[in-house]
Amino acid sequence: MKWCMNINALAKAANGEIRNLSGDEIVKNVVRDNREVDEGAVFVALRGENNNGHRFVKDAVERGAVCCVVEKGEGDFGSLPTVAVDDTYKALLDIGAYYRDQFNIPIVGITGSVGKTSTKAMIASVMSREYNTLKTENNYNNEIGVPLTLFRLSDDHEAAVIEMGMNHFGEISRLTRTVRPDTAVITNIGISHIENLGSREGILKAKLEILEGLPSDGTVILNGDNDLLWSKNGELDYETLYYGIENKACDVIATDIKLYSTGSEFTVRIDGQDYRFEIGVPGIHHIYNALAAILVGYRYDVRPEKMIKGVRAFEPENNRQETRKYDRFTVINDCYNACPDSMRSGISVLELTASDNGKRSRKVAFLGDMLELGDKAPKAHYDVGLMCAGKVDCLVTIGEMAENIARGAADGGMNRDDIHMFGSGAEAAKKLGSIIRDGDVIWVKGSRGMRLETIVNALDEMAEKI
Repeated sequence: MKWCMNINALAKAANGEIRNLSGDEIVKNVVRDNREVDEGAVFVALRGENNNGHRFVKDAVERGAVCCVVEKGEGDFGSLPTVAVDDTYKALLDIGAYYRDQFNIPIVGITGSVGKTSTKAMIASVMSREYNTLKTENNYNNEIGVPLTLFRLSDDHEAAVIEMGMNHFGEISRLTRTVRPDTAVITNIGISHIENLGSREGILKAKLEILEGLPSDGTVILNGDNDLLWSKNGELDYETLYYGIENKACDVIATDIKLYSTGSEFTVRIDGQDYRFEIGVPGIHHIYNALAAILVGYRYDVRPEKMIKGVRAFEPENNRQETRKYDRFTVINDCYNACPDSMRSGISVLELTASDNGKRSRKVAFLGDMLELGDKAPKAHYDVGLMCAGKVDCLVTIGEMAENIARGAADGGMNRDDIHMFGSGAEAAKKLGSIIRDGDVIWVKGSRGMRLETIVNALDEMAEKI
């Protein structure tokens, strides 16, 4: 069984007014795209930047929608079955919260400046060894995606792992009050979205909003190697568990770490016994993701042997350090998003991957602008360039702000002949033939708005022509 809701319950949850309906009609699904409507679905009309969902109310009803949730100020919908509300975005969250209440299962909420999606996938991989687990798919981590994820819950699910993203104060607050997790994970506090939040302390405050949805007996799981998260040790009114590598005071610590181009190994002590874990993708940041997952698994009585299998089975999601090996070169597709911390992790992965390819491998980095860093952006980009110097053989920057990466690399001692600057990914893609050499390991990284998949697609085409 999936739905335990009729229109009366839906309207009450959304504080809406029923029009042209008895209220007894059963809801079978909730969607925000009229093209996804089937018999018994409720269509929520949202006003977007390019489209106003209210234009598609009639079409949704013709496709079989039992009713449409509309805003009171959007005109007269005549005899069409509707539930009229003040704000359809808020209504979607409120309906999601009502629906979530039908399920008494463990729910893990995840937020953080970087690593949310990979940590979510790692936790879900561990939890699914013991429970039928729902997880957030794709980038459904906002005020639309989170309730739509909750609507996928069914009686078959025994746990859920829900990712929550934000770039302004109040967003996590609204999401966590909808999800109401009983365990909250915060991966780290960096400088992503600092343009909107003012400071790292502001980012910490925004991320800690996740606790507003936590019950009094809930658990908080934090990265103990992050200075601001560790500063909250002993200050939160919840059971608080820490994981880390450098901070030996954490509850769970990775030791005897081995890093390879194909993954990593590490040891964790659980209840006085040491267990060896393996991850099948490179990067020390994935060890942090695994430690968070191990603590979550421990919280819900997942046996260590099953945790080991869950960590080993982890795979990163689309455009997140996906390695593609071709005859002439290797591509690390990491263009989903970017911030200084993820740039640092990516450089490490580039080095590890190149070391596996032999002496002739050049390390080539295509790096784009990191967005929403405010007045910290010039220095943050420059510092990434300094990190590249001595570690990257050929640097290609994309975007106006990324010119600071080039400047930092040059100041750090990188040969200027090995630095190339372009205004867009499309411009850089046209010059691949003069940049790429046989044996190269190529890393592509930048904020989502830079659309660096253009470069990845061009590299794919280049490989196919060889």
